[in-house]
Amino acid sequence: MKAHDRLYDVIIVGAGPAGLSAAIYAARAKYRVLVLEKNGIGGQITITSEIVNYPGVEMAGGKELTEHMRVQAERFGASFIIAEVLDMELERDVKLLHTTKGDYEALGVVLAPGANPRKLGFQGEKEFQGRGVAYCATCDGEFFTGKDVFVIGGGFAAVEEGMFLTKYARKVTLIVREPDYTCAKTVSDKLKDFPNIKTIFRTELKEVGGEHVLSYAVFLNNIDGSQWRYDAPQGDTFGIFVFAGYVPNTKWIAGCVERNEQGYLITDIDRQTNIAGVFAAGDVCVKNLRQVVTAVSDGAIAATSLERVVSELHTKLGIPDLYQTTEQGKTQKKQDEYAYFTKGEGFISNEIRQQLTGIFAKFSARVTVRAWLDESAFSGEIRGFLNELMSITDKVVWTEQQTEDAVKPEYLPAMEVLDSTGKSSGIYFHGVPGGHEFNSFIIALYNVAGPGQQLDHHTQEQIVTLSEKTNIKILVSLTCTMCPESVIAAQRIAAISEQVTAEMFDLSHYPELKEKYNVMSVPCIVIDDKKTVFGKKNVEEMLALIS
Repeated sequence: MKAHDRLYDVIIVGAGPAGLSAAIYAARAKYRVLVLEKNGIGGQITITSEIVNYPGVEMAGGKELTEHMRVQAERFGASFIIAEVLDMELERDVKLLHTTKGDYEALGVVLAPGANPRKLGFQGEKEFQGRGVAYCATCDGEFFTGKDVFVIGGGFAAVEEGMFLTKYARKVTLIVREPDYTCAKTVSDKLKDFPNIKTIFRTELKEVGGEHVLSYAVFLNNIDGSQWRYDAPQGDTFGIFVFAGYVPNTKWIAGCVERNEQGYLITDIDRQTNIAGVFAAGDVCVKNLRQVVTAVSDGAIAATSLERVVSELHTKLGIPDLYQTTEQGKTQKKQDEYAYFTKGEGFISNEIRQQLTGIFAKFSARVTVRAWLDESAFSGEIRGFLNELMSITDKVVWTEQQTEDAVKPEYLPAMEVLDSTGKSSGIYFHGVPGGHEFNSFIIALYNVAGPGQQLDHHTQEQIVTLSEKTNIKILVSLTCTMCPESVIAAQRIAAISEQVTAEMFDLSHYPELKEKYNVMSVPCIVIDDKKTVFGKKNVEEMLALIS
């Protein structure tokens, strides 16, 4: 069997602390390593503003800590690709992973997809998600500036996010089902420093309601069974933030991998599952403590345990060494398709410039960004961003619309992506694509230039056969970790179908849209100005919304 571009010693699914740790250890052992992540690098911990219990690091933000891990993994030779794993064939020596970027093979696999926020099922939860009910303080906290907020939960996440929400909220009330907090006392003791935080114990949320946004909530006293009600001030609303633990992200994983009743993957002491060569790490595993430090430990154990499996398969199958080095002794690896926005001089750091050079080299054709601008400072930022981007490559050019010979977007300013013939792709960005949206902007250009992200045949056919004109607006915050997946999905569809337009809006610049659609959570997906849906969606889920 011969090595080829899509064969790796180790493929890691998930780029949270567990996946990044596994990448560091496996790559340092001189194995060819690929990390697949469908969203942004870092996982759930990136929404945590302060980490103070990671050994050796007095204080760091989740985003900062995991960014250091990513850089460390890359320096050892690990590659990163933003792609969603659709299916896996694991019961074979060489594992096959089907992704939105095509198929990849691996001698060993580490599953580290983490967990998603748990929904409680109280009355009105589904109906008011995005209209007052939220699950991410970093993403949605600003929407509740000057309003009352209830935080549901008494664990570490609830307490930490409750304190974070005081930056915006008038008053924060923690609703705790148990008689005391369920996090370490050193964490809950910090609440004493926040006079606008109140805690009510032995209480549960039973119901929320209102007309368009939340106007009331009903709570249950677990001691005597009595109920009490909170009503928002006349003409105002309030927020419910749910931090009641997480559900393992395992529904998509092949049924051959054993899990417990709650869906967590069952592993042995080496973090190997019941399938030979398939390991698991992080919050997705059965374990008593889910913290960054235990996730990192899991990743290290899984990677080092995999070394023996990979080594034996090289001998058994006659596979040559996949880890290659240049004359200078540096890893020769494919360019990372992950790009992001960093602070510093200008819009794009030198490190990202180097990564973008490799990505632009893959473009099949030149694309044009047509900018619809005015004399505002906002438009000035867009001009600066585009000029800096164009200095990196000749595969992307930009032009400012000066005439009336094109259909003017309803909302300005705007960046419209045109294909090599000058035809509109139907993809628009209303805002400087910073934060997590830098990645979606680069992927949009790649999808229009070609060859673009790979899709399975059935999904491709669904998109090609769309027959009705559809407009998709994705309303985002640049700090939101869940938004890019929805933006990328909508714009991937638009890049293929002439029937679909997909627009990304940075809500900080379009408050009128926030008011128009009663947005109190992101991502907010608006279909044809009629249907409004909240939460991240992949391509298949987006198709289901518009079909």
